[in-house]
Amino acid sequence: MTVRWYQHAVVYCVEVASFQDSDDSGRGDLRGLASRLDHLARLGVTCLWLNPIHPSPGRDNGYDITDYYAVHPALGSLGDMAALVRAARERGIRIVLDLVVNHTSDEHPWFTSARSSPDSPYRDWYVWSADEPPNRTQGTVFPGEQEETWSWDEQAGAWYFHRFYGFQPDLNWSNPDVRAEIDRVMAFWLQLGVSGFRVDAAPFVLEQVSPGVDPGPQDFSILDSWRQETQWQVGDSVLLCEANVAPAAVPTFVGSRPDGPCDRAQLMFDFLLNPKIWLALARRDAEPLVEALMSAVVLPQGGQWVTFLRNHDELDLSRLTAEQRGDVFAAFAPEEDMQLYGRGIRRRLAPMLGGDRRHIELAYALQFSLPGTPVVRYGDEIGMGEDLALDGREAFRTPMQWDDGPNGGFSSADPETLARPLVSDHDFATARVNVRAQQRDPSSLLRWFENLVHTLRLAPEIGSGTCQVVAVPLPRPVLAHRFDAPSGSILLLHNLADKAVTVDLGRLSDAAERPYDLLVDGPYDAPTAELTGLELHGWGYRWIRLGRSDGGY
Repeated sequence: MTVRWYQHAVVYCVEVASFQDSDDSGRGDLRGLASRLDHLARLGVTCLWLNPIHPSPGRDNGYDITDYYAVHPALGSLGDMAALVRAARERGIRIVLDLVVNHTSDEHPWFTSARSSPDSPYRDWYVWSADEPPNRTQGTVFPGEQEETWSWDEQAGAWYFHRFYGFQPDLNWSNPDVRAEIDRVMAFWLQLGVSGFRVDAAPFVLEQVSPGVDPGPQDFSILDSWRQETQWQVGDSVLLCEANVAPAAVPTFVGSRPDGPCDRAQLMFDFLLNPKIWLALARRDAEPLVEALMSAVVLPQGGQWVTFLRNHDELDLSRLTAEQRGDVFAAFAPEEDMQLYGRGIRRRLAPMLGGDRRHIELAYALQFSLPGTPVVRYGDEIGMGEDLALDGREAFRTPMQWDDGPNGGFSSADPETLARPLVSDHDFATARVNVRAQQRDPSSLLRWFENLVHTLRLAPEIGSGTCQVVAVPLPRPVLAHRFDAPSGSILLLHNLADKAVTVDLGRLSDAAERPYDLLVDGPYDAPTAELTGLELHGWGYRWIRLGRSDGGY
């Protein structure tokens, strides 16, 4: 791949069923999404990540798939998908699909056949045990909702493995036929025009499971093959791995050799950095972020981190200590129904920060300033809230709020027939939070977000440069870091507390004689070459251009 478009992308994660209804069914669909592409283009989005769109019984929000070659009828057709891809490309937006191939639904024809007879051609497409596995209650992913990872199937007369829920039997990735079939699935969607895949539960896909062995060894030849096959099909396609693994294991998902190039997944969600962001925000102390940046895993050349604050799942704090997790819970999810699985938070960002505009801006300015490619969850650009009356993760998957009319402009259907209810909380209801009102208001969060995204275009160093923490004494709430690249250098200051501070950095190497602000939270005096007396408002931020060698801003 000669053009690494993903290094300077802005990714927008969409739940199609919750975005825009085009046929008054009460559920969003692909045609509805296509009708709203101008909103994404205006925002500055360059890559659209779609959560599962395939046929599914819907017991796990579409992550239980029954046909990898089709679109769920409620969302549209393959023709609608092709039209969406074309319309997105016309606006400079690529599309990445969720690749959910660790498991299928237990209603998938493959599993229906596999359980029907030991002689089924699909029997070995899944993981079976004739005897009760000694470890069948180990390795569960959803504490309190999942009691075992091996279940007895009466029809098959055998135990089958499921890393997740019992209705999601795991595919047998040691079977060459399974690998060949998923290669065909990926080729199919690439030829339809998508630009790559977000690999769901990547470590579990690679795991070679057998009774009595948990965890099993991982076979990275699967990723090797995917990289080769996808790039052969479409030269600039990408793989984005969901792999919440230990730091030492991270580089193996990106490259086959620690000192070699990126020859596996080009992109990795930064699950190491994300909880440290939230710990720093909770404590109003930059130290967790300083430590995280200074000890960051170095990816093989060409690999890229993907940053996020909130995504389609709960905010996972399992990598924090119990004390650290308690601090984050106390700050952002003090009530039990805001928490999930004892390790996570099932809320959207805006209500987590009390709806405070300055705090929300600070959080996103911070995210966009960190190493990697940023992902934004649909609705966060307008500060949408959640509905904690809904079960589990459904709380933050409510319909997009387009205007203050009936159903928030999401659908013309009877409100009682909506697939998901709209947020009713007074502070975050459609009357107060919607796209139309914010688009008309030059001081709105949406218009600020548009400026943030477009400012990122003026700071290519953040996507592809080298990051360094500025090693000078600073007030505890202040994070100061910089990026350097052939295109230039940029300094980034963020105050994680609500009290104003002044910082003195001193003259930095390679700094221009006349540095200037690129992004600020409010009026400040122009910075001088000495970089002393730099003010930061409470929850303030300043992106300061130190130098530009290519004639840009």
